[in-house]
Amino acid sequence: MGNEDWRVMLLPSGIAFNAARDSDLLSAAASAGVDVPAACRNGVCEICEARLIAGLALNTRNQQTIEVGERLMMCRTTALTDLDLEISAVMAAGNNQPGKYQAKVVDVRSISHDVYRVELQLPRRRELSFHAGQYLSVNLPGAEPCYFSIASSPSAQNIELHIQATPEWVSAQKVIDALTSGGEVTVELPHGKACLASAPAKPLLLVAAGTGFAQMKSLVDYLRETSYNQPVKLYWGVRRHEDMYLRSLAQQWQEEWPPFTFLPVVGDDEDNDWSGHHDQLVRAVLASGMDWGKVEVHASGSPTMVYTLMDALVEAGLPEAAFFSDVLEYAPRG
Repeated sequence: MGNEDWRVMLLPSGIAFNAARDSDLLSAAASAGVDVPAACRNGVCEICEARLIAGLALNTRNQQTIEVGERLMMCRTTALTDLDLEISAVMAAGNNQPGKYQAKVVDVRSISHDVYRVELQLPRRRELSFHAGQYLSVNLPGAEPCYFSIASSPSAQNIELHIQATPEWVSAQKVIDALTSGGEVTVELPHGKACLASAPAKPLLLVAAGTGFAQMKSLVDYLRETSYNQPVKLYWGVRRHEDMYLRSLAQQWQEEWPPFTFLPVVGDDEDNDWSGHHDQLVRAVLASGMDWGKVEVHASGSPTMVYTLMDALVEAGLPEAAFFSDVLEYAPRG
């Protein structure tokens, strides 16, 4: 944090970000990846209204100071000190309440031998909030919900999914058949607590197996939209080269975004020595040379892979609270 930055804490979410003296609070929040509801950006619509709990701020419209207890528009306010603001519209990571929506199927296309890219359009998209890294369920009549990571940034107009489906995988194939033949589908979102409500202050290590890449794509798209400049390493593990269905995209990120490093891990590269415990992927991550006491890890894959990775990293010095995966929520260890 520079000498001209103030810390702004949003309550009750507990999300904090830095604001420069010459930046309005709404722009500073956006730069940090914090989703504050807004529309007009000139103080008229009052959607970005908050209440000052602690500190001193300036109303840039009339150049008057704003004191504790007064309400302010974040788009027309700069910080004069560190601030605590009350704004209930900003949710902490994973605290958005899920709802059911009728989504329009915009596109379904095969992007590998067994993965489909699906694009969905939701009604009143600006009113729907989710965090990078969350997932949704596709609810077909008479069937159990099928869960898929959202592969797009929260700011994207449409929702992107990566669905692995083969005729042998009956439930996923039914979803693809329904999406291909139907104009609409019922979805419920958002789900998941392993997500980002703001850009973290630590370097990030992202670990994906198979279509776990979808969740990582949402995180990367989101972070690229912010001022995040900490190192980001993505390890993507697959059994065979053809399973790395968007390898060119990950390589493009590495070329275009300086903080980002892509490290593919392919079973075929070592005579298909790929164990059921994903030991090869875990070994590669452990060899990264990162300072495990100062990094945040997000992992997406099978419960076996996730727990094997978590145990290895915690033993290497990673605080358990710095490890995030949806597996910890939907497949907790007894």
